Amino acid sequence: MSLSQPKVGFVSLGCPKALVDSERILTQLKVEGYDLVPNYDDADVVVVNTCGFIDSAVAESLDAIGEAMAENGKVIVTGCLGKRSEVIREAYPDVLSISGPQDYASVMDAVHTALPPKHDPFIDLVPDYGLKLTPKHYAYLKISEGCNHRCSFCIIPSMRGDLVSRPVDQVLREAEKLVMGGVKELLVVSQDTSAYGVDVKYAEREWHGKAYATRMKALCEGLGELGVWTRLHYVYPYPHVDDIIPLMAEGKILPYLDIPFQHASPRILKLMKRPGAIDKTRERIARWRDICPDITLRSTFIVGFPGETEDDFEELLDFIEEVRLDRVGAFTYSPVEGAAANALPDSVPEEVKQERLARFMELQAQISEEKLADKVGTTQRCLVDAIDGELAIARSMADAPEIDGLVQIQDGRDAGLKPGAFVDVEIMGSDEHDLFGEVAYDD
Repeated sequence: MSLSQPKVGFVSLGCPKALVDSERILTQLKVEGYDLVPNYDDADVVVVNTCGFIDSAVAESLDAIGEAMAENGKVIVTGCLGKRSEVIREAYPDVLSISGPQDYASVMDAVHTALPPKHDPFIDLVPDYGLKLTPKHYAYLKISEGCNHRCSFCIIPSMRGDLVSRPVDQVLREAEKLVMGGVKELLVVSQDTSAYGVDVKYAEREWHGKAYATRMKALCEGLGELGVWTRLHYVYPYPHVDDIIPLMAEGKILPYLDIPFQHASPRILKLMKRPGAIDKTRERIARWRDICPDITLRSTFIVGFPGETEDDFEELLDFIEEVRLDRVGAFTYSPVEGAAANALPDSVPEEVKQERLARFMELQAQISEEKLADKVGTTQRCLVDAIDGELAIARSMADAPEIDGLVQIQDGRDAGLKPGAFVDVEIMGSDEHDLFGEVAYDD
């Protein structure tokens, strides 16, 4: 790359949806001939892609902007916190530009203003699957923007708007390019994956000579043709989710569902403006396990929501103990500026929130430990993420990157494993979160 190329630094914060936004901006910068640099000193301008979902994310984003301002001084801000530009301007009035999520044009306009491009088509080559911020062997595949729900604790619709589904053929083409570029695992993300296509009335599009509806099941059928792992995130437990479980049982997509249940007390779910038929949820989970016994269920829960009584919390614990989810994340409720839940009465004292969270996580840790212990003696298909000394660090079908557990392969280096390799692992041991094993060789 020519030394005269304009240089851009980039800071990416937030969820996988924001990471996809970052990848698209970075790809466009590279296409236009910008040099991407890893530190402030070398950058002519810095782009910060922010998160603004909860207070801690706002604070992290403001800190990142402040660091970029102090270290470089020329800063372009985008992302979810950009929807609250007054918060940014109050703290850092000299940022060059502020834009919201998915506003790629505004980011590029600001970069052009601060740093006109010097494109050389003979030098600036970009793979046709774009630039990725994840390791080469997995990628997030964003299928829609926005959300039609109005959960009382959430401000994402006010930042990202209502649901806008990407055409199914466009998504499948992107997925195919990623696989051709070496991706072994596709992680499907959106605000509400199971609502995919409802805004376009499930319009049909053609891919490889076959018609596919813009619908979650049809999308999964298409992705299942690519011969890689496909993992579904952010799925609401609608009845039509049942339709994709047979695809999991057939090995077309991974037997894994990430469903943010959030609570199990019908009263609290109603206050959250979430689906509240918890008995139907129990039945649905049992049916999924009947169809696909190997299915892994991950979820997240909020403890200490306004109005949550001890009885409500006990209902949540009973639910967790009964359905025995494989992977669970939990956090205490914290007010988010602009969220309807802020107006609810009977806030839960902080010490009670923390005490309930500790009880919740203690119960789930016990369940997780027991479920992982059941896998000792089995052989698990795994995808290698990294080599660390003698070990290969991998993930099984039950483990999404960064949020779930790991499989530590004790003889990984000696077996010659590399990141991005699939390998069968004989599981020798386990703890609360992870599995430990050795490469399984055919007899």
